Amino acid sequence: QVDLVESGGGSVQSGGSLKLSCTASGYVYRSYCMGWFRQAPGREREKIATIGAYAGSNYLADSVKGRFTISRDSATNIVYLQMNSLKEEDTARYYCAADSTCLGEYTIWGQGTQVTVAS
Repeated sequence: QVDLVESGGGSVQSGGSLKLSCTASGYVYRSYCMGWFRQAPGREREKIATIGAYAGSNYLADSVKGRFTISRDSATNIVYLQMNSLKEEDTARYYCAADSTCLGEYTIWGQGTQVTVAS
């Protein structure tokens, strides 16, 4: 069983930065692909960043490319999402998720952390 706990959300002015953390428990974490998703009220959930097992290949959605960075620290079992140049449209609840097969099936989810960007 792998549990995920997100932290680092909050309120920030447009143009500001936040760094989200996702702490994973469970000894199989290093072999899992990890992802960050977000969902704003009234909108579908959006996959914004993924990182391969053992810090392999990364993916960033076009909506965040050039502003967000995903990384992972295997020593501490934490996945990070560095968010720079934040915009109002980045306001959403951000979720960390784990994919044990690395086939795009994220079956383990955290509770999420709220990010609010004000103009």
